[in-house]
Amino acid sequence: MKNPEQFLSELKSAGLLRVLRNVECLPGGMARIEDGREVVNLASNDYLGLARHPALVEAFSRAARDGGAGAMASRLVTGTRRAHSGLEDALAALKGTEAALSFSSGYATSLGVITSIVDREDTVLMDKLSHASLIDGARLSGARLSTFLHNDMESLRKKLERLRETNPSGGILVVTESVFSMDGDRAPLRKMVRLKDEFGALLLVDEAHGFGVLGEHGAGLGEELGVSSRIDFQMGTLSKAAGLSGGYVACSRAWADVMVNSARSLIYSTAPPPALAAAALAAVEVIRSAEGKELRRHVSVLADMLSATLGMPGRPVSSIFPVVIGENGAALEAAAALLERGFLAPAIRYPTVPRGTARLRITVTAAHRTGQIEQLGRELAELLHGS
Repeated sequence: MKNPEQFLSELKSAGLLRVLRNVECLPGGMARIEDGREVVNLASNDYLGLARHPALVEAFSRAARDGGAGAMASRLVTGTRRAHSGLEDALAALKGTEAALSFSSGYATSLGVITSIVDREDTVLMDKLSHASLIDGARLSGARLSTFLHNDMESLRKKLERLRETNPSGGILVVTESVFSMDGDRAPLRKMVRLKDEFGALLLVDEAHGFGVLGEHGAGLGEELGVSSRIDFQMGTLSKAAGLSGGYVACSRAWADVMVNSARSLIYSTAPPPALAAAALAAVEVIRSAEGKELRRHVSVLADMLSATLGMPGRPVSSIFPVVIGENGAALEAAAALLERGFLAPAIRYPTVPRGTARLRITVTAAHRTGQIEQLGRELAELLHGS
């Protein structure tokens, strides 16, 4: 059992102590912090600026007025409403799959989906930098967990070859993010689908940071690369570009039915409020509309601008920009200095990122303006390079 005082003291000494703070997110990519200052918010995952979109607010309010604030039961009892089913139909249509299933959070999705797919007779083969929720889902499943080097397809091939040599008929689930949450780089999905087909594996792609931002209709990196139909499980959240909370998986009807009958994070949890599902449906409709396309274009323009400023021209578009500082204390100091200059980008430290890679994780969103990103570039250059 932990000694709380000792545990917290050790965290503080290592520069790893976290505290909760109140932040009021404002329109225009701004935030008001506890001392009353208004600063540019560079830490939001609301990539398309939909959290305040009138269509989402109206859908949420109308559904709450008509159906109440809560679902009052789990999905398998009396908690499934038309709003949940409508959202799942819309997600399946956007993703081009037979079915989709929504969960209360992205974390609950990871746990419920992975534990429904594999068991202790199988192996989960995961990118080394995959999100903590994916790791926890694999561990909870009882399957053997193995990792391959980040975005290294030769490492993945060698692991697949070894698994097939030792257990020719064993089940293998390959797991990756599409856009990685802390580095903003992309998985080589075209090569991955070829490898999983070659070795008879299944592929789960977490599109948390690609959904809404990438693809002609905002379905994610799989859509952009034309490989969606070859991905067995397209997972994601409704808490990033959709501007809300919740998670989903899009897959075959048979696998969705398996999850309805075995995903403990779905079965033993009260359903998300119907109003939340109604707002999420409105978000999906915006994402796949002409307006959504324009929002993605604006994010792309801002991302290109920041890429050039940070010396990364030609970087594939994502909303995430890591500014790696190194040591925890130095990252905390850099975040504090940037805040003094009017930009909120809290330091990200171990265990969220590997030791020695503490960083500022900067996100650009459709709510930001060109002038804000231009000023950010100047401030970062002066802060990091003294010029």
